[in-house]
Amino acid sequence: MFLRLVHGVADGNSSELPDLYGEVTDVRHPMATPESEPLTSRRALREHFTVPPEMRESLPKRSVVDVVVHETVDPEVIVAEFAYEFTLPDDSRSKVPCVFVMRVRDGQIIESRDYIDPIRTYTARGDLDRLLASLRKGVS
Repeated sequence: MFLRLVHGVADGNSSELPDLYGEVTDVRHPMATPESEPLTSRRALREHFTVPPEMRESLPKRSVVDVVVHETVDPEVIVAEFAYEFTLPDDSRSKVPCVFVMRVRDGQIIESRDYIDPIRTYTARGDLDRLLASLRKGVS
């Protein structure tokens, strides 16, 4: 489940991703900048994963690397470390470290905490100005 999700994100298969989740779910991005609301339904996740076509073309190519899945005592819980590796327009690479803690029940993700480095994400997307603008709004 975890690998299907992160590879689907990296490959841009956004239309298939919401079906990995339960109809009712609790997905949070604790490190999101600016802060984001919990995603509590498959419908909310569909909106979250939808990338406008004009933005999709400008996103750098990315792949999933450095995957480490940790064994847990709860069979429903997955703890995984990985990185999205972005290939930038100049062919340089930038890694964004992530940790996902997920609960999977009956083949669907019902809960997830997705810890993703926001500064490296915005930098890899070439969107650091947008991050700085959102931080300035939060301070004023």
